[in-house]
Amino acid sequence: MSLVRYRLLILFGICFWGYLIAGQVDAAPLNDPNKRSVERAAELFKAGDADGAIALLNKVVELSPSNAETYHLLGRVYFHGKKNPREATDALLHALKLKPVYPEALNDLAEVYLAQGKSAEAEQALRRAIEVDPRHDDSYADLAKLYEGRRDVAAAAKVYQSLLAFRPAHPDALLGLAMLQAGQGENKAAHDLFMRLTKANPKHADAWYHIGRLAERGNDLLEAAYAYKQAVAAKPDLVDAHYNLGFILRSQGKPVDAEREFLEVLRYRPEYAEAHMNLGVIYAGLNRLEEAEQAYERAVELKPDYAEGHYNLGVFYELHRKDLAKALAQYHKYRNLGGRDDRVERIVGLGSR
Repeated sequence: MSLVRYRLLILFGICFWGYLIAGQVDAAPLNDPNKRSVERAAELFKAGDADGAIALLNKVVELSPSNAETYHLLGRVYFHGKKNPREATDALLHALKLKPVYPEALNDLAEVYLAQGKSAEAEQALRRAIEVDPRHDDSYADLAKLYEGRRDVAAAAKVYQSLLAFRPAHPDALLGLAMLQAGQGENKAAHDLFMRLTKANPKHADAWYHIGRLAERGNDLLEAAYAYKQAVAAKPDLVDAHYNLGFILRSQGKPVDAEREFLEVLRYRPEYAEAHMNLGVIYAGLNRLEEAEQAYERAVELKPDYAEGHYNLGVFYELHRKDLAKALAQYHKYRNLGGRDDRVERIVGLGSR
């Protein structure tokens, strides 16, 4: 989009919101029967009956055409329940015409615009929501994510910081800003934010997981293992935390504990080839050779282009089964997949003579 076109679009947006304010109509309150109908429509929407909700809301609109909240809910039902952004936009814009200072409707309108690929319009709606309610958490968080989608790290970070200025423990802002900083290599700042998040919510699994990853980068395996344990305690199906913890435990010479973690990985994700391969290494080290062979073979069956899996299966056949023919077959696959190892080269060379 050219700079001139973008400026014209923003100018149009400013004029549009100004028009809404200038033409504001007092939103009429609902009488009790209509209020009950709207509440019933909300219940139907929550239960998955979008058509029933829309029918009820349209009846309310006929009886009370000046209530912004009814149009707001109608817009949400059209968008989330019927996947109809055009009708959703019309309803939300009507709600805003009746009630321009309506951050929730502005926020929902931005979501509809984003779903249509209208990033500039979504940005304008979110900025307007923040303007009319400078403490509207959702609009700050959504605006930051919009900038993240554009890969505008500086703008996203600035919005997250603005949100944290009045909501110091806001989970999305802490997590989002920490992730941005980690992506920029600002590991200490990211670590501090993740820790703030775990203090505010000790069971925040994603924060603990990322603390573990940062600790691994810094070669602090004790902190990493502790963080991963906290992550899986908070969220038992967090597969990557189980895997990383298993890898650390294996490297620390704790094969039984490592086995437990890799088995947890496979409980939630049976097709995880790398977990099968690591179990093969553990079983071979424990002289549980039948289990080791099964684990290695399962790894390369699931992932035929897994060079390391073929290498380890080759080593297993060579050293534990004393079957050079099978070992060579795996080593050839390893080399064909781009693997390079001096010992393998010598063995393959000898085997071809």
